Amino acid sequence: MWRNAWMDLALQAAKAAGDEGDVPVGAVLVSPTGQSLAVAGNRVERDHDPTAHAEILAIRQAALKLRTSRLVGCDLYVTLEPCAMCAQAIAFARIRRLYYGASDPKGGGVMYGARLFSQPTCHHRPEIYDGFQEQACTQLLRNFFTNLRET
Repeated sequence: MWRNAWMDLALQAAKAAGDEGDVPVGAVLVSPTGQSLAVAGNRVERDHDPTAHAEILAIRQAALKLRTSRLVGCDLYVTLEPCAMCAQAIAFARIRRLYYGASDPKGGGVMYGARLFSQPTCHHRPEIYDGFQEQACTQLLRNFFTNLRET
């Protein structure tokens, strides 16, 4: 599959999360050989779990599938810039590349906020590709919050 297809899959997971009442964020974890290991959408509200972010869920699924805590060589596609919690999980999992769509000036932990991968205490820094299908990712979030305010 090509990179756009992985982000399309993440967008589908995000839309499904939004349809269930969660903030529409989706994540796809891809193996070094180009196979999908995990697809997840936010489930914070559904599961009543503040750690049930799409990235964390995808990392957990992939780690279980591969039976390892290190996802070396794997790539993560996320529709929204990861928060500091998710960025730290990405570092701990040793993910090779992070592709994300929409930036998050309020809650981001990569380019905004904690800028986790820039900290000297961060032991692993993935390659980062931001703004990946940014318009589609941003529009999904914008529509969700507009609809939320109207109801």
